[in-house]
Amino acid sequence: MGSRRVDHGMEDISSDPGSGPLGTGEPAGRHYKAAKKAPLWLRIVALTLTTALVLGVGTAGLLFFRLQSNVSTAKLNVGVGKSGASQGPAEQTGSLQILIIGTDTRDGANSEYGTAEESTGEGNADVMLLMDISSDNSHVSVTSFPRDLIVPIPDCETPDGIVYGSAAGQLNATLQAGPGCTVAAINDITGLTIDHFMLADFTAVKELSTALGGVEVCIDHDLNDNPGSGLILPAGKSWISGEQALQFLRTRHSFGDASDLARIQAQQYFLGSMIRKIKDEGTLTNLPKLYNLADVVTKNLTIDEGLANIPSMVGIATRLAKIDLSQVAFVTAPNTQYVGNDSKVQLLEPDAGQFFAALRNGTSLTPEPTPAATEPPATTDTPSTEAGATEATDPAATGSETTPPAYEKGIQPISVANASTLAGRTTEIIQALAADGFASTWPAGDLAVQPETKLMYGTNMADVAQDVAALFKLPATALVEDPSITGVQLVVGTDWVSGTDYGTVVVPENIVQSTAEHNGQCLTVNPDMYPR
Repeated sequence: MGSRRVDHGMEDISSDPGSGPLGTGEPAGRHYKAAKKAPLWLRIVALTLTTALVLGVGTAGLLFFRLQSNVSTAKLNVGVGKSGASQGPAEQTGSLQILIIGTDTRDGANSEYGTAEESTGEGNADVMLLMDISSDNSHVSVTSFPRDLIVPIPDCETPDGIVYGSAAGQLNATLQAGPGCTVAAINDITGLTIDHFMLADFTAVKELSTALGGVEVCIDHDLNDNPGSGLILPAGKSWISGEQALQFLRTRHSFGDASDLARIQAQQYFLGSMIRKIKDEGTLTNLPKLYNLADVVTKNLTIDEGLANIPSMVGIATRLAKIDLSQVAFVTAPNTQYVGNDSKVQLLEPDAGQFFAALRNGTSLTPEPTPAATEPPATTDTPSTEAGATEATDPAATGSETTPPAYEKGIQPISVANASTLAGRTTEIIQALAADGFASTWPAGDLAVQPETKLMYGTNMADVAQDVAALFKLPATALVEDPSITGVQLVVGTDWVSGTDYGTVVVPENIVQSTAEHNGQCLTVNPDMYPR
């Protein structure tokens, strides 16, 4: 008889030649035949597939681990009193904002670009791009913030416990307190809550452009920015990568009027070309290509904890792959010359407030083409209802006189206070009041944030308040009688963040500078950079 052993209280009799099927204890009679072995070819195929599956899963795990070990992480928001926690992994639905920051740090592998004294630690933000993906993945906006933009700097706590902030400072300097401070500052001026950030250095730019096999650019004249950025290019089309791509993105004097805004336009041009190349080659939907690209980039990235996982990175790539190039809009935050310093800029109101409201609302900046207009219906001899109504109410037609106003608009005291968190929000509202004849209107400054717009009025001012409400299409619920108020006070809340019609979102004209769709144009070279 075959050997027996006790295993967890059960007898193993499978090796007994006299026993039947496992566990039956029956003899091996003629009705029980030995199982046939699978053909050799089938066993080889099965073994091969099993081995490939095990190796595939194991390799994928190792690749994922390698990518995640490449990156460094930092807090999403280091504003004092703010949560530094990330928003969690990037989702496939819902709007998604990612702040992409390029640092000019000379630390580590970037030491060849200057001394540590020039820019140590995090450095300053050389590039600040806010990528906003719509909730339905139908459109994307990429907003550039000028490095010389003067904004209120929130109190931010550095890793060393130092609190950094000021009433007004240069936006790119917020990076000195960490990328979470740049996030906090842009949250404050836009009213957004940014989901994630990516911080890249000079080396990341060089290696990314090289991994892509170069990016095509076009300029209208030979260019020589030496000894500045060192960029030298012939007129026409060129493929640039590595050091030359970095020179192209960093040069401050080569294009347009040599301003930071002209530099931003060149950066947007480069990004548009890069996006076209990635899209044309199917990189975003080809996992091996995407991995190779991610492996290069992540070695030189600092990202927030919520983005530091492969599913999030792949998820973002998947979302971007679905979007048509004509729906990828490049924008520069509306700005104007800063008062008191010609070399700096500040937000241009009300355009900036309107634009940021459109971002918060998820409004597309590149709407679908308007369908062809249909032919208007044939006219008839019967006057329309609208025309009839006009004739019926026309004082000249009825012989009646216009009812004189119950009050004189020009002397009614009206103040407008800003409780919307958006700097300059009341400017266009005061202008609209003045244009309607309410000449005695003045700004009442900023108040604590209020979620609802209120139109408060004092004794005997109900009729004035009603006319103001009608002008702005405010709901009846917004009117509040308050005997302590002299005249009328309009408090603009966060429910009315754009335009002069309550509840509407206005996109400033010509806000989109370009799209990722190729337009065939070449960048204009600054004549000072022509070769001598």
